[in-house]
Amino acid sequence: MEQQVPATRMGRLAAAAVFATTLEWFDFLIYATAAALVLGPRFFPSVSPVAGTLASFATFAVGFVARPLGGIIAGHFGDRVGRKPPLVIAMLVMGLATFAVGVLPGYATIGVWAPILLVVARLVQGLGVGAQWGGAALLLTEHAPVERRGFYGSLVQTGAIFGAVAGNLFFLILASVLTDEQFTSWGWRIPFLTGLVLVVIGIYVQLKIEDTPVFRQLQRESASSRRDAGLTKAPLRVAVRGHWRQILQAAGAFFLVNATFYILISGMLDYATKRVGMSRTSILLCVMVAGATQVVTMPLFGALTDRMGNRKRLYLIGTVLMALFAFPMFWLVDTGSVPLVLLALLIGFTIHATMYGPQATLYVEMFPADVRYSGASLGYQFASVFAGGLAPFIMAALLAATGASWSVSLYIVATAVVTFVAVATIDERFRRDLYETSTGGTPSGAHLPG
Repeated sequence: MEQQVPATRMGRLAAAAVFATTLEWFDFLIYATAAALVLGPRFFPSVSPVAGTLASFATFAVGFVARPLGGIIAGHFGDRVGRKPPLVIAMLVMGLATFAVGVLPGYATIGVWAPILLVVARLVQGLGVGAQWGGAALLLTEHAPVERRGFYGSLVQTGAIFGAVAGNLFFLILASVLTDEQFTSWGWRIPFLTGLVLVVIGIYVQLKIEDTPVFRQLQRESASSRRDAGLTKAPLRVAVRGHWRQILQAAGAFFLVNATFYILISGMLDYATKRVGMSRTSILLCVMVAGATQVVTMPLFGALTDRMGNRKRLYLIGTVLMALFAFPMFWLVDTGSVPLVLLALLIGFTIHATMYGPQATLYVEMFPADVRYSGASLGYQFASVFAGGLAPFIMAALLAATGASWSVSLYIVATAVVTFVAVATIDERFRRDLYETSTGGTPSGAHLPG
């Protein structure tokens, strides 16, 4: 039987992983909110409002460009030295970069160096978040009981939601208690200064959390049997050469999920305030409340896949539903009615959860143990560049070009087609033996699932 981690220990692991992921995504996503609300005039004041918004979203996208590199580096070391070290380093890097944005002078103070340094800080943030996801996902799924793997994998995904909700709540409170002048002058900096909290969490994880039993078993293999165990010297090369198809499938599976997520949490802020005429407070509140429901729906859908005996089926259902809802969602938002806008976002986030909830476990089961960190991270992070990072920019550009929301709806449908094809071609590996390596065997002494 597979080695069982005590329930109390799984609870501590889950709490640590979710909390760390929450802070990591809080740091990464508050930039999305700031880009929609304030960064344009603070760092790009010499251009038109539309160009300033595009420029701020472009710097937002820069963080995603660095994510694959973070995933590559973390994947290599995560498959070589353990799942935990890259996760800890990622938190330290992210915390320091976020704090740097909070203290960075604006264009009025240091001129062109302001946007340059903003881009540098955003690149470093991208490296951090690119390294983080794979470590957190493997930390939980490789510890989890096989029959609850979908549930525990979904908890990793809730960190992004907790982070997004916390970021919107932070900005909502600031917008409520500060004047517009105070908020745009210095208030927006306050959430970024909390980045140093991640440094403390990184130290805690390093000291208190053990690496996964899957990697510890690989690590215990003697030097003479390391190759037979699958602990290769170049896991990245093995992943790309032997599992390129799965990496492309994982990337395609994330297209719709990532694009719609950033449209919902960031693009909608800009759209609703500037084109629909909603107040900043109203749309922030709608996004925050609707997004918060995923804290419940994602674990629910993750656990549902454990009962269904299939991760793909629910994912494909969500893909179709999102494509069908792409036009009605904007029709509801265009009314400017707070209840209808909230309804649109609630439906959008719920459909999104049917895919994002089981995603981590689906990815983990796609790759063998010795290249799992590299393969899952590459698929996830490369898609984030073309889907998530560019989504708010593409949305703003489409709206500027067409003046109508139908163009954004078509963009969502296009990403849904990519995701449907990718997921449909994935070989379902429900409850895969996570100790299995790319050589087709398992390390001696590994506990196999019953």
